[in-house]
Parts: sequence; C-alpha cells; structure tokens
Amino acid sequence: MSHISVAAQLYTIRSLQDSTYDTFERLMFNLAEIGYQGIEALGTHGFEASEMGRALDKTRLQICSNHVALSELETDLDRHIAFNQKIGNHVLVLPYLAEHQRPTTRPGWTQLAKKIDSIASRCSEAGMMLLYHNHDFEMQELEGKLLLDRLLEVPHLGLELDLAWVVRGGRDPLSLLERYAGRCSRVHIKDLAPKGTNPGEQGWADVGFGTLDWPTLVPAAIEAGAEWLIVEHDHPAHPMATVERSFTYLKRLLSQM
Repeated sequence: MSHISVAAQLYTIRSLQDSTYDTFERLMFNLAEIGYQGIEALGTHGFEASEMGRALDKTRLQICSNHVALSELETDLDRHIAFNQKIGNHVLVLPYLAEHQRPTTRPGWTQLAKKIDSIASRCSEAGMMLLYHNHDFEMQELEGKLLLDRLLEVPHLGLELDLAWVVRGGRDPLSLLERYAGRCSRVHIKDLAPKGTNPGEQGWADVGFGTLDWPTLVPAAIEAGAEWLIVEHDHPAHPMATVERSFTYLKRLLSQM
C-alpha cells in the first residue's frame, strides 16, 4: 500500500454504537481487523480520554482527527484540546455550519472566518491544527468567490476536503485540491451513486462503487499533501459492510500506485 494512511470516520458506523465501552472497543477491533490504520472520532463519544485511549492502544488504531462542533469549539476549546492531547490526536475538525451559523453577506463571511481562525490560532499555540470540513453549500458563490474560499482567507485554518460533497455542489475536486495543496492534510473519501439511484442511502455509494474517479482523485489528494484518507458514508444501509468494501477497494487502488 502507498505511504498514505486510511482511517474510518466513525459517523459511518454511528448506528452500531451505543453508550457502552465494550461496544465501542468491539467496533474498533472490527475496524482494525478490516485493515484500517486509524479512526476519525466525533468528540468524546461519551468516554473519558483514558477509556478511548485504552481502546486505541488495544486495537493499535491511531486517531487521525476529531470532529468537534463550532459551539463546542467556542465554549469548551481547552477541554477538547486536553482530551485529544491525552489520546494522541493533534487535529481538530470543524465538521459543519448549521444554516443559522451561515452569514448572508460578504462581510459576514469575513467576520466568521476571522472568528474560526482565532480558534485555529489557539489550537496552533497548543501544538494542534484546526481544519474545516466542507459540505455542498460552500460550493456556492458570493460576489464571485466560493464560500469555501472566503472561509479560508485566513492564515491558521486548514481544510479537510470532502471530495464527494464538492462534486455534489457542482465543483471540480481536482481544482480545489490543487488550490489548497499543503493545507488539506485530511481528505474525506466517499462516493456518489449514479444520479437518481440508491435513494435508500440518499444517493451515496460505497467507495469505488459510485461515479467518482478515484484512480485520478487519490493520487491528486496525496500530491496535495493528504496524510490520511478518511472513508465515510453518510447513510449506509449496512455500515460495517460499507467500511469493509470501501477499504478493500482503496487498498487495491493504493497497492497499484
């Protein structure tokens, strides 16, 4: 396999999780047995850092990054930094902006970008990075510039580029990978079913079984500086089968590079 590492975003298997530590550890073992080298977490999952760290140590999985909501980053950043430092993670990701958090004017987006960048600066001072994870709405233009570009007009904030959301938003992921080379150390790998198909999974597909050109996109992501490819599926009918099928495809693709 290429030098690139592959992680599973735990959002994909959220329907299999509950509040018990035993279930969490079992799911981590399942991911490790498939061949994943790491996970991308969703906050604390209700556990103490010592508990999550124990599961990672037992399964020999790394935590490559952690999604934390903007409200949590604003009000409880120090706790999230401390938690993630204890489990060996140095990358936080702002995963989503709800509609009420999205400005409607150019000055509003500039102000939001500065606010997020101040959080990113605090992360940097603690030896961590903050990345922004896109959906499709950031592919809209405001006064001739993508909303994503407006958010990233700041010095400290990095990017976790979700390639399928870029395509769903009508933009070219290759262009964005080139534009943000060196700033997107984490890349989300998910696939889109042919238009009008797979409605039960909201039009998503297992990686390698949809319409995205992975033999072109994966090398471009690596060239742009991606250290981790993170497998995700927003609404899988069979979550564990999806993460296994997607990993098998990526492993085969990477072995040919």
